[in-house]
Amino acid sequence: MTDPVKVSIIYYSSTGNITAMAEAAADAADKAGALTRVRRAPELAPQEAIESNDQWVRNVADTEHIPEAAPADVVEADVVLFGTPTRYGNVAAQLKQFLDTLGPQWQAGELADKVYAGFTSSATEHGGQETTLLALYNTVYHFGGILVPPGYTDPSKFVDGNPYGVSHVSGQGDRPIGEVEKTALEHMTTRCVRIAELLKAGRAAD
Repeated sequence: MTDPVKVSIIYYSSTGNITAMAEAAADAADKAGALTRVRRAPELAPQEAIESNDQWVRNVADTEHIPEAAPADVVEADVVLFGTPTRYGNVAAQLKQFLDTLGPQWQAGELADKVYAGFTSSATEHGGQETTLLALYNTVYHFGGILVPPGYTDPSKFVDGNPYGVSHVSGQGDRPIGEVEKTALEHMTTRCVRIAELLKAGRAAD
C-alpha cells in the first residue's frame, strides 16, 4: 500500500467565490481519501481597495484563519490545485506573485512530476475563464508538472462545459457557486487524486 495522496489547494480570492470553490475542492479531496491542505496567496491589494468592496472586506475576515501559501505546500504535495479569479483573461497578481517565488524549488526539480489542475471565476460568461486557465498552465509546463485537466471525461463536464478546469460565473457577486460547479470540482479533484495514486503506485513498484 502506498501512502495517501497529498493534495494542496492554493488559491487567491478577493470577494469569496474562489474561496468557496477551494472549499468544495477540499471536500472532494477529503472524500477521495487524500490528505488535504488549503492555502491562500498573500493579499497584495492596498487597504483602500479592499475597503471599497464589502464582499472583499468580509472575505478577508472570513479567511484569516487559512494559512498563507508557502513553497513547501507545493513541494510536499502529490496534487496541486490552483484557484484564481480571472484578471483581464489572466491569473490574479496575488497568485502569480506566489508562483514567481518558486524559482529555487523549480531549479531544484522539486515541482516536477506532480499532478496539477486549476479553477477560476469571472463576473461574466466567457469573461476570460479559458484564457486564465491556459495562462496558469504555462507555469505548470515550466515546472515539468503533469497537467490533468478534466476534459470531457464525465457526463457532468457536458453540463459545466469547461474541459480546461472548473469555472464559475459570479455576476456582481450575487451568483454563488452551485451544484454544477461543486460536481465539476468533485470530478476534477477525484480524477487528479486517482491519477496521483497510480503514479505513486508505479513509483513504489519500481
